Amino acid sequence: MNTAALVAIAATIGNLLQGWDNATIAGAIVYIKEELSLESTVEGLVVAMSLIGATLITTCSGSISDWLGRRPMLITSSVFYFVSGLVMLWSPNVYVLLVARLLDGFGIGLAVTLVPLYISETAPSDIRGSLNTLPQFTGSGGMFLAYCMIFGMSLMTSPSWRVMLGILSIPSIVYFALAVFYLPESPRWLVSKGRMLEAKQVLQRLRGREDVSGEMALLVEGLAVGGETSIEEYIIGPPGELADGQEPTGDKDHIKLYGPEEGLSWIAKPVTGRQSSLALASRQGSIVNQSMPLMDPLVTLFGSVHEKLPETTGSMRSALFPNFGSMFSTADPHAKNEQWDEESLLREDEGYVSEGGADSDDNLHSPLISRQTTSLEKDMVPPQSHGSILSMRRGSSIMQGNAGEAMGIGGGWQLAWKWSEREGEDGKKEGGFKRIYLHEEGVPGSRRGSIVSVPGGDVPAVGEFVQAAALVSQPALYSKELLDQHPVGPAMVHPSETAVKGPFWAALLEPGVKHALIVGIGIQILQQFSGINGVMYYTPQILEQAGVEVLLANLGIGSESASFLISAVTTLLMLPSIGVAMRLMDVSGRRTLLLTTIPVLIVSLVILVIGNVFDLGTIPHAVISTVCVVLYFCCFVMGYGPIPNILCSEIFPTRVRGLCIAICALVYWIGDIIVTYTLPVMLTSIGLAGIFGIYAVVCVISWIFVFLKVPETKGMPLEVITEFFAVGARQVAAAKSE
Repeated sequence: MNTAALVAIAATIGNLLQGWDNATIAGAIVYIKEELSLESTVEGLVVAMSLIGATLITTCSGSISDWLGRRPMLITSSVFYFVSGLVMLWSPNVYVLLVARLLDGFGIGLAVTLVPLYISETAPSDIRGSLNTLPQFTGSGGMFLAYCMIFGMSLMTSPSWRVMLGILSIPSIVYFALAVFYLPESPRWLVSKGRMLEAKQVLQRLRGREDVSGEMALLVEGLAVGGETSIEEYIIGPPGELADGQEPTGDKDHIKLYGPEEGLSWIAKPVTGRQSSLALASRQGSIVNQSMPLMDPLVTLFGSVHEKLPETTGSMRSALFPNFGSMFSTADPHAKNEQWDEESLLREDEGYVSEGGADSDDNLHSPLISRQTTSLEKDMVPPQSHGSILSMRRGSSIMQGNAGEAMGIGGGWQLAWKWSEREGEDGKKEGGFKRIYLHEEGVPGSRRGSIVSVPGGDVPAVGEFVQAAALVSQPALYSKELLDQHPVGPAMVHPSETAVKGPFWAALLEPGVKHALIVGIGIQILQQFSGINGVMYYTPQILEQAGVEVLLANLGIGSESASFLISAVTTLLMLPSIGVAMRLMDVSGRRTLLLTTIPVLIVSLVILVIGNVFDLGTIPHAVISTVCVVLYFCCFVMGYGPIPNILCSEIFPTRVRGLCIAICALVYWIGDIIVTYTLPVMLTSIGLAGIFGIYAVVCVISWIFVFLKVPETKGMPLEVITEFFAVGARQVAAAKSE
């Protein structure tokens, strides 16, 4: 098991404690109500107080985590869990209990909000969905263990609700120890603060390899928020490959692409006659949209990528250039390894802008790994060190038998940069420096030794090349100030100079961020009002009212104990369901799981309504209610349970990810409070049939929302996902203006 998975498991202890708390309060409230003589309003307040605490802490957790880091907030969460457990163990009256529940809510709020964020920022993109399903698994596991404990204690003569709630302090000590001594800081957060050396060391630990320069470059590019992104298409091959056998069209038809390693480059030729599926989806909105005008163009844009994924979907191995290695593995292994960190600022008088020095283009260091700049006052000449496929292969880790090193940035995507020289108004040469995310288009015959004729471009008859769609945008660190200086080479600013000390509120107005917020907030609202948390908190009472005690009466088990036992079995059945979801999350995808499981939720709720409206007899009613509730829970945890948090942790830029997730989580907790606090009243007023009827209607609305608005993000790097949202937002704006 790799380090990233172990780190994710350790982080999700906070979610285990949340599940534990949900189950213990569901059981303990029965005894708290009897001992303290609580009215229904106060009873609901005791349960909802932790949700109020979670809501309050969420209002500031995102911006603070963007400022101080993810790891300190997880440590703080463990402290809140520990203190609240001790106070609940002592609670002499309902007022102290309410304070303890509030502190408990602080711990829950931090864990639920930040653990998915933390996992998304540390996990490889190919298993990010699976690892981000772990919070659902550990949460359900915590509920199962807690219900088993409550069931055992309910068989005692005088069960102690204080012990039920106070045991929370014991596992919270383990959580604290892991957070302090094992969990690293998020490498993306470290990069956002300019702490490049620390970020590199964390990535090396998480990935289990020394060469992480490609991913470091990707993390730096993720610092960009907004900006104009265009979709282009290229034929790409090693330096000199496209030039062989072609008509003398001149170098102006070729573009030189630079990889994130020193001396690594390719030649690309724009394709003008044929549009990739990605470009087609971007420019025309969607072919499907012709018959489905309400569908978000963003959904089709993401879908056009997944339709073209190679069969090795889910692997981080390179899809682009599959036959001659990775962009990140062909550089000279003995190349100089500069540490571009805040410490490098101490170098004496090393400027960012080159004025035509002796540096060669072919020795260009990665602009995101090294601060070296280059002169572009001469013609580009393909580097002799790897001017052929065979010479590239000699340096490739594939030829060394270590295929694990041959990888892109995930999901068939690769990262590169291009420099286009032009003459400015003052007659001086200046350039446009662009960052490119490349994705193989899978054109038939684009494999080794094939004979291809692609419309719109002359391609060599024999050779290794690929046709790729490209997301082209301004590099994250190529600032406007540098553009105004008319640099000769691709000068960069250091990430520490762009770090924001407080919340980056202005970024929330960027079209891509606003679009992502609509998706995130919408799915969180609908998830809550599908009723899962309300049903969870009151499962014992719901099953008791449904007559489930009849099933276990012959065993001599009382109604309350029977309800706890059924709840334990229900949560136990959830665990294999979540295991299936973990397997499918990065294969079938988030969107497919939602569209498949939500209809099952609807059917389960409709049957529950029918069973409560018509008199089916005591035993049939109990059986139907129990089966439907179990089916509802199992399908929920496969899709609608984990996926909203997974999506929200993926669709926002690094700079504002914590802030935006906090906004979505705030909506989540407000909805949770409303559902939980109103459920006792609704049970007495409209009954179970009315409640489940409302939930069924919400689930129908949820399916429509997912179908029209929620894109598929499986396997894609976080930075590419946010780039797509920027492009999709423009498509929506263009559609509205027509």
